Amino acid sequence: MELRHLRYFLVVAEEQHFTRAAERLGMQQPPLSHQIRLLEQELGFDLFRRHPKGADLTAGGKVFLEEAKTILRSVDLASQKAARAAQGFAGTISIGFTSSAAAHPLIPGIIRAYREAYPGVHMALTEANAAELTEDVMHGKVDMGFLRQPVAQPQGIAFHELLEEEMLLILPAGHPLLEGGARRGRRAADADGMPTVSLNALADEEFILVRRHGAPGMYSNLVAACENAGFTPRIALEIDRMLTNISLVAAGVGVSVVPASMKSFHRESVVYCRVKDARPALLAPINLVCRGEPVEPTQQNFLQLAREFTGR
Repeated sequence: MELRHLRYFLVVAEEQHFTRAAERLGMQQPPLSHQIRLLEQELGFDLFRRHPKGADLTAGGKVFLEEAKTILRSVDLASQKAARAAQGFAGTISIGFTSSAAAHPLIPGIIRAYREAYPGVHMALTEANAAELTEDVMHGKVDMGFLRQPVAQPQGIAFHELLEEEMLLILPAGHPLLEGGARRGRRAADADGMPTVSLNALADEEFILVRRHGAPGMYSNLVAACENAGFTPRIALEIDRMLTNISLVAAGVGVSVVPASMKSFHRESVVYCRVKDARPALLAPINLVCRGEPVEPTQQNFLQLAREFTGR
């Protein structure tokens, strides 16, 4: 028994006439009658009582009609679900992010846009540092992740840079560099009111940084820029999450640098400054990490949407 036999039977039952059913199906009447006879032989009973004016369902045919409708509805529903999954409109996707990446409005914007475009996809979200997130993607625990600077380049892992923003110096409110003016390296505020500080003015400061294994790229860039300015930075403390540095700067533990998109945190107790004369420039990218070129439709759609959203 094939699905086409059920569809043939359903049309004949609806038309109650073999010739009209054949016309509706776009075939000749004799082959249709032959297929229905084969179906009846396989079932072991007649489905129709044939007469000159058409064909009526037998008692067995009436019962089989309801079951055939159920089977065909199930097949149609299954094909619809499968098609949605094949197009990435259904399924699951797991997205990771670092706290500093999630602080940028791009990330919640992408996630919200994806949820609106693909409401049938279940999205699981998790937070980790860049090293953990890369490992999770590599081992299939997370499908894709947002992070800043790649911490490693494992084989089979791809990093798609979405944007790049400047790093800002954070000083506790009342810091001498904010009050002492140009004698200690501060320059007049920029047009947007943000102070600018020369990097070499930070030679005597103690820095709070994200642990090297968590954000080695940005960590290394800062150390290199300080050394190019003539000093080796004194590291007072290393922490796991970039949001923590801001709280510790507010507590007066030291100074730090963070991506510009984090400048809304603790504005009452810290001051964000631009850094002058840093070589290399202190920049914070946002990357989307995944396993090579995604093969799952949900992941392909997410990557495409992330790129398009960033472009907008």
